[in-house]
Amino acid sequence: MSYCAIDFGTSNSAIAIPAPGDAGMRLVPLENGQPTMPTAVFYCTDADDLPPSVHRPPLPELPRTFGRAAVQAYVDGYEGRLMRSMKSVLGTALIDQTTEVGHGHGVKYLDIVTGYLRHLRTLAEADGGQPLTQAVLGRPVFFVDDEPERDAQAQASLEAAARAVGFADIAFQYEPIAAALDHEQRTEREEIVLVADIGGGTSDFSVVRVGPGRAHRTDRRDDILASHGVHIAGTDFDRRVSLGSVMPPLGFGAFGPEIKGQPPRPVPSRVYFDLSTWHLVNTVYAPQRVAELANMIDFYGEPVHHQRLMSTVRHRLGHALLGRSESAKIAVAEHGVADIDLAVVEPGLRSHLDAAGMAQALRDDLDRIVACARDTVARAGLQPDGVDAVYFTGGSTGLGLLTDGLAAAFPTARSARGDRLASVATGLGLYAKRLFGA
Repeated sequence: MSYCAIDFGTSNSAIAIPAPGDAGMRLVPLENGQPTMPTAVFYCTDADDLPPSVHRPPLPELPRTFGRAAVQAYVDGYEGRLMRSMKSVLGTALIDQTTEVGHGHGVKYLDIVTGYLRHLRTLAEADGGQPLTQAVLGRPVFFVDDEPERDAQAQASLEAAARAVGFADIAFQYEPIAAALDHEQRTEREEIVLVADIGGGTSDFSVVRVGPGRAHRTDRRDDILASHGVHIAGTDFDRRVSLGSVMPPLGFGAFGPEIKGQPPRPVPSRVYFDLSTWHLVNTVYAPQRVAELANMIDFYGEPVHHQRLMSTVRHRLGHALLGRSESAKIAVAEHGVADIDLAVVEPGLRSHLDAAGMAQALRDDLDRIVACARDTVARAGLQPDGVDAVYFTGGSTGLGLLTDGLAAAFPTARSARGDRLASVATGLGLYAKRLFGA
């Protein structure tokens, strides 16, 4: 069997291959025995000081690490550049651009995506003991909201990366449809399910008719009643938390000095938005941008804000601060409060986030996600009480604020949950088996 299924996610990725005999599909253990791996790459720029488990591609490509090892290399302070949320670059002008990774080295964003997919394929081939030439790749309902041309370009870029890796036969499936196929394995009767697949980059919804009598059909187009999505999800939540709790001590929302009796003006905010957006953090470190920021000290009424900002930029702490925002989001979801340690910027610097603050920070995003879910059901020609079940999948469905809001929008539907990180990959594997397995 030469086929596989790849869930290339904004935050985490997975790959499924045929199990021995006729046992269906299985997820490949990618890192430390785990079936999912963070979608992260760390490019190593110091050849004399490399982290463990480094991969050495042919010259002139740089050594690199992937997944949890990539994040750890960044945390441990190795020379290089951490890349995360590469999927968010698909459909943007950045995909064909080159980003500096240090010591004069540059890498095209599309090559970063290609290298990560190649790593997934290599791990899967080693685990399965045979080459893989056919692949089903998951995709969000919309890579880009309300721009069909850019959305098509995003899929074309992902397909180009997959072909560069060595896949000759490529198919795509919507990620929420894949989740529905996974859910269907556990249904005992026919039902209408609203799949809520909310990960790192997008919130995708599909209304799907599922049931034991339909499970073995290859063509399920008639069972897909509607699909819709919005480009808001976990990384947007991270940005909201960052702007609300992490960036204010660095000057976000502050004002400049009073000049000649004129009211103080707000400190320019673009740098804070870039530092709070995973795939834009690296743009702040360009030498010209750093020089421009250094010259903006007169814009700040509180010089300490500018000092903290420059410390963040010069020491390339953007990803570390976003990681603290992400951890704070998770801590509040689990415990109701988070104490945010910002000592990497300044000794003793801290911030705070509680449930009320996070609810306020995320309110607009959550409202848009719930509205998208309602719209999806309406596009299927149904009222909210026409939904039998809401199936939650994707890493961001661990956020109670989100799932509670969606459940309240469909009060007569039962809530069902799969593996938040692996159900899409499992469903893509089922689809790949039906498509290529014959």
